[in-house]
Amino acid sequence: MKQENLKVPQSGYLMLTFAFGLLILAIAAFIGHWPIVGIIAMVCIIFLLSGFIIINPNESSVFVLFGEYKGSAKENGFFWVNPFFTKRRISLRARNFDSHPIKVNDKLGNPIMIGIVLVWRVSNTFKAAFEVNDYESFVKIQSESAIRKLAGTYPYDNFDDEQAEISLRSGTNEVHEELMTELTERLQFAGIEVMEARISNLSYAQEIAHAMLQRQQATAVVAARMKIVEGAVSMVELALNALSSKQIIELDDEKKAAMVTNLMVVLCSDRSASPVINAGTLNQ
Repeated sequence: MKQENLKVPQSGYLMLTFAFGLLILAIAAFIGHWPIVGIIAMVCIIFLLSGFIIINPNESSVFVLFGEYKGSAKENGFFWVNPFFTKRRISLRARNFDSHPIKVNDKLGNPIMIGIVLVWRVSNTFKAAFEVNDYESFVKIQSESAIRKLAGTYPYDNFDDEQAEISLRSGTNEVHEELMTELTERLQFAGIEVMEARISNLSYAQEIAHAMLQRQQATAVVAARMKIVEGAVSMVELALNALSSKQIIELDDEKKAAMVTNLMVVLCSDRSASPVINAGTLNQ
């Protein structure tokens, strides 16, 4: 397989000066009644003009002579090349590809919507021009394939797979590195350099989004309740120990149980407690 062959074309200013010389010669020949010399000079001028090219910054030109690759020019400026060369311009500028969110299944089979932002540029003009039919379309298709493979490797989150250390939602750095590696392997065939790749859109598919939201809310409520109960038990224990150590009141097991029940209800309830004032004796 051929590789990229960088070449620096001949300066266009030198050939432009030569073309002006031929133009002066052609004018002089027509004035001096030497039409054949003038015609030959004009034909040479037209031939030379077709070889001038301008390469702008961060652009390149690929040269092909009768089906044979002759090289690529990446230096910007005004040049002259063989007029028989077929010249194809390829931009070397960085480009953004913002993929439209697509529906895929994660590792656990849940349908999710995922999209990425890809920053890429052409690094090898030979591969971009001849290894693939259309390198821009190649980038889009391979990016979609990489998204599908990435989504099937990790779960959306670790609610269903608690043993999973990395998920699409939480393992940001690891997932992005995996995406970069996958895209680099896929796109280097076309001479594409992957500069950055990140997930730009990640959500559950519409048909399960509401159910998953309820599950997340329920999980959050359970976690909050566990924390509240843990704190309430500590407060009840602290209250009992304080009453016992300071000998404020002697409580038997039955009264301790009633006190614990009342404190737990007050501390763990999701509503404000409504106190009841006992106007009788302690035992009433």
